[in-house]
Amino acid sequence: MNKKLTTVFSVLIVIAFIAYIIYDSSHSSGIEKIQAKTESSDTLQDRWSLTDIIPVTEGSLRAISVAQDGNVIAGGVSFISIYGKDHRLIRSIRTDSAVISLCTFGDTIFASTHDQILVYTMNGRLAEEWGPFESKSYITSVSANSSYIAYADAGNRMIVILDRKGRVERIIGQNDGQFIVPSPYFDIAISKDGNLIVANTGQRRIETRSASGELLSMFGEPGTAPEAFCGCCNPAHFAIMPEGFVTAEKGINRIKILDRNGRFVEFVSSKNKFLSSEPLDVAVFSEKVIYAANPADSRIYKFIRGN
Repeated sequence: MNKKLTTVFSVLIVIAFIAYIIYDSSHSSGIEKIQAKTESSDTLQDRWSLTDIIPVTEGSLRAISVAQDGNVIAGGVSFISIYGKDHRLIRSIRTDSAVISLCTFGDTIFASTHDQILVYTMNGRLAEEWGPFESKSYITSVSANSSYIAYADAGNRMIVILDRKGRVERIIGQNDGQFIVPSPYFDIAISKDGNLIVANTGQRRIETRSASGELLSMFGEPGTAPEAFCGCCNPAHFAIMPEGFVTAEKGINRIKILDRNGRFVEFVSSKNKFLSSEPLDVAVFSEKVIYAANPADSRIYKFIRGN
């Protein structure tokens, strides 16, 4: 009987040892794959050139947008400034509160404070003032088209759709678990076909939703690989490009381009000295020109593709 027990015990040890070897082998293989992806990311070269730096002296820079005519709109504490294509200041507008995000549509500027949307004409006139909206609001992003305006509220973890008069049409989310927002980075944009593009930052992914909020598609994964999003809350900022998206991350402060399916295209800026904790807001003028607003030094960086 003792002999039988000893034999069984020996067999169990062998099985356990084999299982450990299999596990260790597969686990090590997984680590090698992750390291390989990271190393390939390190060896990739930036495909864009930094051609211009615009110092912003009107206040602490937070946000950026580009108008159809190529004028650059900057916002922050507590101002909105318009720069011409030659990067010279055209006009600066004082605001009562800090401007957190910006967008332009036609000849209109939409600017968000933490609880309001301010609507300006390009000549600097305040045309509309919408809000304050929900309590505990912290509006981090605004976007507009000919039909509606959308803003992202990181405080209440929701997206609000307004009509062209600033009246609330619908709310998507509102702390129901659809959006995981660990920090005040929660970007949105309206695509050409009227869908919402949303950075669900706690999930490290970009989602496409209908204007009614239905989830249509998504992509993204955590990690340091070129196509992945690192840290707890990325992409911190993004903008729509003709071939997909330009994204900016915190943690590893890099700017990159992904196609519409989330596949990596190229780095705009990965080998830089930007502060890892201060991601740059980004705006696209064309497939060859990207602007980035750096809150750490209050400068606008202009990147040109292929130079």
